[in-house]
Amino acid sequence: MTLRVKNVSVARGGVAVLEGITFDVPPGKGLILKGPNGVGKTTLLRTVAGLQPAFKGTIEAPEESIAYAAHSDGLKAMLTVVENLKFWAEVFGKTDISAAIQGFDLVDLQDRLAGSLSAGQKRRLGLARLLVTGRPIWILDEPTVSLDTASVALFARAVEQHLQSGGSALLATHIELGLNVDTLDVGPYRATAREGTISGYDEAFL
Repeated sequence: MTLRVKNVSVARGGVAVLEGITFDVPPGKGLILKGPNGVGKTTLLRTVAGLQPAFKGTIEAPEESIAYAAHSDGLKAMLTVVENLKFWAEVFGKTDISAAIQGFDLVDLQDRLAGSLSAGQKRRLGLARLLVTGRPIWILDEPTVSLDTASVALFARAVEQHLQSGGSALLATHIELGLNVDTLDVGPYRATAREGTISGYDEAFL
C-alpha cells in the first residue's frame, strides 16, 4: 500500500504555499518532512490525508488506508481512557485495544476520565488511537507536542514497530526520533508566487 504524491501543490487561505512536490512512501518506510515554521508542512499533511484538496497534482493511496493525527487529541473528556479507545476501535471496525494500552503506557490510567489527564497523558492517549485504527499509513503532524522524553521514546518505538510490520508513516516533527527513515526538506518547494488567491480553487475541507 504505497502512498504516492505526484507533482502536488497546496494552498493555505487560497494562497499557494508549496508546489511541485513528488515522493513515495512504500510499506515499511517512513518519511519526515522538514522545513521552517509556516512553510506549509501542516497544509501538505492535511492535503495528503484528504482533509483538503490539492490544487495541482495527484495523491494516490488505497481507500481507507490513512490514519491522521495532528494537534487535536480527539478525546471525549467524560469517557475513561479505555472507553475512548474502545470508541475509536469501534469506529474503525476493531475490538482489540490491548496494544494501544501497553504501547503508550496507559495501564495505570485505564479508568481515569480523559478530561482529568495531564497534557502529556492526553497526548499519549490521542496517539494510542493510531494503534486501534488498523490502518497502514500514518500521517502525523508534530506528534510529540506535550510529550516528555520517556513518552517520545514510546512514540518512536510505536512508529518503528508499525514500520517493521509493513506499515508506513509520513510525519512532520522538529524532534529527533532516532528512526531509520528518509527526510524531505520542503523549503525548496516554497511557492514562488505567493500574492493573491488561486482562481477556481476550492479549499473547503472534505
